[in-house]
Amino acid sequence: MRIAHIILTHKNHAQLARLIERLRHPQSDFYIHVDAKVPSDDLKELQGLPNVIFIKNRIECNWGGFTILKAIFNSITEVFASGIKYDFINLLSGQDYPITSPQHIYDFLNQHMGKNFISYDASHNSEWWKTATDRYEKYHFTDLSFKGKFFAEKVLNMVMPARKFPEYTEMYGGNKSTWWTISAECAAYLNEKFNNSPQLIEFLKYCWGTDEFVIPTLIMNSPFKDQVVNDNLRYIDWSEGNANPKVFDLSEFENIRNSKMLFARKFDLSHDQNILNKIDQELLTSNN
Repeated sequence: MRIAHIILTHKNHAQLARLIERLRHPQSDFYIHVDAKVPSDDLKELQGLPNVIFIKNRIECNWGGFTILKAIFNSITEVFASGIKYDFINLLSGQDYPITSPQHIYDFLNQHMGKNFISYDASHNSEWWKTATDRYEKYHFTDLSFKGKFFAEKVLNMVMPARKFPEYTEMYGGNKSTWWTISAECAAYLNEKFNNSPQLIEFLKYCWGTDEFVIPTLIMNSPFKDQVVNDNLRYIDWSEGNANPKVFDLSEFENIRNSKMLFARKFDLSHDQNILNKIDQELLTSNN
């Protein structure tokens, strides 16, 4: 059994290096997508790390833009182009961190071969869904850059009817849906579906926050639906009600420990490195 970790990152290269080392396992490889806005010279210190592959087809990622989803699929494509046989594809950000040992992660996935660990809001009455339909029913120019784009976007949405998501009527998503661990077979299905659907790609270019609903929608409308576990194995805290989840500090350690998840996010070395030190000392040294 082998795992491909895809990591999307745009800053804190020291934290990325630490994440890779803490996740290192004989049966794991790392595929790093660095936001194309980051100069390639900034990556030199990381390029010599073993079992680390940098995604060549980098994308400039805009928060909420289709570009993030495109970066994910560019990365999946390069994982399969490697010719290495993987059993699981695990998507992380550079601000994620394991909260159990690499061996425990390996053993857990080895015991759940073929399963797809994603998260979505089961009820369309959730807080996330109250505004989620605007993400695809309205036009969003997030990835475009021209004078007056917000005015043009507003006018267009006043005169145009609600947009319909191509092919699917049952939508899935949530604020924890971006990050997941899925079987290689499921990832291959997603990649083929996405890359061979020009109508879908054109539609998604003008959506917002596609990373939080496209992949769960594709999976839950596929033959892989029956292998889905509605749990992405990550501890994420949205309790602050902000546009981004809470950045953890040392006060969150017991909540992280008690979550019994495999990963947690978000962390930032410049915010608090003590929480990562404590995780290293107390959680990563045993198969908790």
